[in-house]
Amino acid sequence: MSPSAQTSGSQSQHRTVALAAMAGTTIEWYDFFIYALCTGLVFNSLFFDGLGENSLIISFATIGISFFFRPVGAALAGHLGDRIGRRAMLIATLLLMGVATTLIGLVPSSSSIGTSAPVILVLLRILQGLSAGGEWGGAALISVEHAPAAQRGRFGAYPQLGAPLGLLLANGALAAVTALTTDDQFLAWGWRIPFLASVVLVAAGFVIRRKVEESPVYRELKESGSRSRAPLAVLFKDHWPLVVAGALLFAANNAVGYMTTGGYVQSYSVNHLGMDPTTILIGVMVAAVGWLVSTMVGGRLSDRFGRLRVYRIGFLIQLAWMFPFFALLNTANIGLVVVALVLYSFGLGLTYGPQAALFAELYPTAVRYSGAALSYAIGAVLGGAFAPMIAEALQSSTGTVYSVGVYLVGVTAVGLAVTFVLKERLGVPLGDAGADEKDEQAALTTSSNP
Repeated sequence: MSPSAQTSGSQSQHRTVALAAMAGTTIEWYDFFIYALCTGLVFNSLFFDGLGENSLIISFATIGISFFFRPVGAALAGHLGDRIGRRAMLIATLLLMGVATTLIGLVPSSSSIGTSAPVILVLLRILQGLSAGGEWGGAALISVEHAPAAQRGRFGAYPQLGAPLGLLLANGALAAVTALTTDDQFLAWGWRIPFLASVVLVAAGFVIRRKVEESPVYRELKESGSRSRAPLAVLFKDHWPLVVAGALLFAANNAVGYMTTGGYVQSYSVNHLGMDPTTILIGVMVAAVGWLVSTMVGGRLSDRFGRLRVYRIGFLIQLAWMFPFFALLNTANIGLVVVALVLYSFGLGLTYGPQAALFAELYPTAVRYSGAALSYAIGAVLGGAFAPMIAEALQSSTGTVYSVGVYLVGVTAVGLAVTFVLKERLGVPLGDAGADEKDEQAALTTSSNP
């Protein structure tokens, strides 16, 4: 990238772009998480009630089904994002998510329209999956590609904040509704309010994102005439090992994160420990604040100490805290549960904050959107897709929640191993002159990791 393109813009301009990306990802993840949270609290009884004792597991499975469409969304948005620009995809994915979420709030229950109800619900969830698959790559890249080279971790952490902020908003919305309605009212109509409210959030996000300028890195690529006509073909021909490595890295973070974002902890606390729904939702909100803070800390630390070193520290914290976390959760004491969740979120944030900068630095400009989006989407399939369902199945079959801990420790260990395969590329130029090497040794190492 040319020096002028890499350093242009003031700090306030960089911050404006990053905040716009964060606003959009927050709304996207609010929409995505509100479904996951309602899965164990509402959908199992309203849409899958005819499945008896398997209704909860099948309900959680619908979360996973949407993940299989994330790579499709990532491929579509990645191709278009590398061909026509990052900004257009930011707006398109936001609108798709908003429409799907609002319509979910209008779907009648199975008692009203029979088997059509769960079918419609799953189809709308698939649309959410398509949107989520394409959203993150655009938001992450427009933030990182606008940022100064020495602060990519910092500005790249802003779109990452959308996940904890979305979780905070989703839990807050449900907590407010459950507190203001009776159990019967909540099941009858109260749960629909947070879905219908999405239309207001999406309208606000649309206005914000329209003001964002195209990435200077992409503008330079366009002006140079170096855009690839088939970015996906180039990606899989020359850079497929990076896609695999990035996917495994994110899977280790995503599986752990989906214990709360996917609704498993909330469902387990209410259905197995007998905790009050509003209480546990508020507890997860507190943890979301901890996740938010540690995500920003992770991004900033990665600018100073390197992306991979911060990842390793985060994964080691995840490994060390996994079984104490479930021990404190089993007490059903809200004070201890909050402590468990906050400390749980700290390792999660350190393995999430540096991600946008790391993924951007892995790929050359011409295939960067496709590569980052697909690594993210495939990692989400491997890690988060069926994590809540697997956790519920493990706990039910073994009779102990510690079996879930064993599963999460194994996934985390894989992510930790991947950090020793990738090469640190802190501050590498992002334009044609720097990161566009076709040699995989530019980002992968089989011997050392400088």
